[in-house]
Amino acid sequence: MSLNKKKHVVAGLGEIGTPICRIISKVEPTVGYDLNQKLMNKKKFSQYEKFETSFLHICIPFTKNFQNNVISLNKKFQPDCIVIHSTISPHTTELIQKKLKIPVIYSATRGIHKRMEQDIKRYTKFFSIYKWAPNSASTAKSFSRIMKKAGIKTKKMSSPLVLELAKIVVDTSYYGWLINYAQLSNMIAIKNKVNYDEMWSFSDEIQKNIGNRPKLYPGFIGGHCVIPNLELIKEDSLYEIDKINNRYARKVKNSKLIRKKYDKSKKASYDSSKKR
Repeated sequence: MSLNKKKHVVAGLGEIGTPICRIISKVEPTVGYDLNQKLMNKKKFSQYEKFETSFLHICIPFTKNFQNNVISLNKKFQPDCIVIHSTISPHTTELIQKKLKIPVIYSATRGIHKRMEQDIKRYTKFFSIYKWAPNSASTAKSFSRIMKKAGIKTKKMSSPLVLELAKIVVDTSYYGWLINYAQLSNMIAIKNKVNYDEMWSFSDEIQKNIGNRPKLYPGFIGGHCVIPNLELIKEDSLYEIDKINNRYARKVKNSKLIRKKYDKSKKASYDSSKKR
C-alpha cells in the first residue's frame, strides 16, 4: 500500500465508536483506538501506522477531562480534522476549536445501542462546524462526501451549539419527559385500580391520525443516556425527569421489570404477524 494515503482513526471503541469504525472502514482506510487494547485490531493498527490521519473520530464518553483527552488524541494522531460523535456539554466544541489549529466538527449520534450500526445509516447524521474554524467549508464538504460514500445521509446545521443542545434537549431529555408522563399516568391508574393499557386505548386513534398522543411504556429510566445527560446541560427544570423517575421507583415496586413485560409482548405480537 502507498504510504501517501491517509487513514481515519476512531478513538473509543464502545457502543458508538465500534459501529462507526465498522461503517467507515468499508469505504476508507480506518483503524480503531482504545485505552483497552483488547478492543483494538492491533495488526490493522500497525499496518496503517505510517499513514497520516485525515479524520480523527472522537467517540469517548464525556467527562471533566474530555477536552484534555481530545487535545491529547489530536497530539497523538495529528489529524487534518476532528469529528466529535459523543454527546457533550453545550459549548464544548467551541472551547476545543479555540484551542486547536485544525477544524473541529460536531456530529451527534442517534440510535439504539444494540442496533447502532443500522440506526446510524437509518437516521440523517446531523453535523456542524463553526464558520470561523480553519477551512470550514471544504472540511464540511469532505465530511459529507465520506459519509455519503459510507451510506450515511448528512445535514449541516448552523452551529455546533445548536446541535449540542438538540441532542440533549429534544432527543434524550424529551424522551425522558415522555417516559415520565407514562410513569405518572401509570401511578394514577394504579391508585384508581384501573388498567393502564385500557386507559391509554382512549388515545390510540388520536395518535394514529394526528400523532400527538404518544404512549410510552411506564418503566424505570435506566441506562446511561437520559439521566446522565442531564448533568451535561444543568437546567433545573430538566432535573425533574430524574426526580419523577426516582419517585416512581419508590412507589411502583416492579418499575424496573415493566419494560421487559412490554418488550416480550411486542416480540410476541411481531412473531405472530410473521406467521400469518
